[in-house]
Amino acid sequence: MAAPELTVRPPAPSQRVARLLTEVFAPAVLGAVMPLVIGAHAGRSVWTGLGWGALAALFSSVIPYGVIWLGVRRGQLSDRHVGVREQRRRPLVLGLVSVLVGLAVLGVAGAPRQLIAMVVVIFAVGVMVTAVNQVWKLSVHAAVAAGSVTVLVLVFGPALLAAVVVVAAVGWSRVRLADHTAGQVVAGAIAGAALAAPIFAVLS
Repeated sequence: MAAPELTVRPPAPSQRVARLLTEVFAPAVLGAVMPLVIGAHAGRSVWTGLGWGALAALFSSVIPYGVIWLGVRRGQLSDRHVGVREQRRRPLVLGLVSVLVGLAVLGVAGAPRQLIAMVVVIFAVGVMVTAVNQVWKLSVHAAVAAGSVTVLVLVFGPALLAAVVVVAAVGWSRVRLADHTAGQVVAGAIAGAALAAPIFAVLS
């Protein structure tokens, strides 16, 4: 007698949208895009600024993501978003070390002030989520998205407040995918914005 066939249901449309939002606005993506945006704005020319931004992105996104990618490849991490809280400490700490080295390089090389302020924000948010994630699974996605939007508002003005929709969409995606609770998302967003606003305002 033949074994019954198992029917695999495709993911619901809302789940596919949630997955897309989670990937497009992942911390590693924003960690690369934000230095480029701020660098292009703050540099003596757009191309010079993009060069500075690319250097910052190397330390704030490319290297930290490389650590996570390697951990996933070796089977040490569950996935590229490190969904298991207990696995987050090492990649987060190594990412912070990378950002700190990047700050030193940018400072010595004379990078634009706003770009350095942006990287300090990335470092501060990273320290916060690393500390909290030792005891509670705070949403890194929400914290980074909210911090990024806060900086954009400070640089480009109140018109960018419309980007809060992105923070809400990212938060929804994390809850929809069952990676976080609503409380973890809200707490991450509040913490990210609360850190980014004073740090960027003072240092830029």
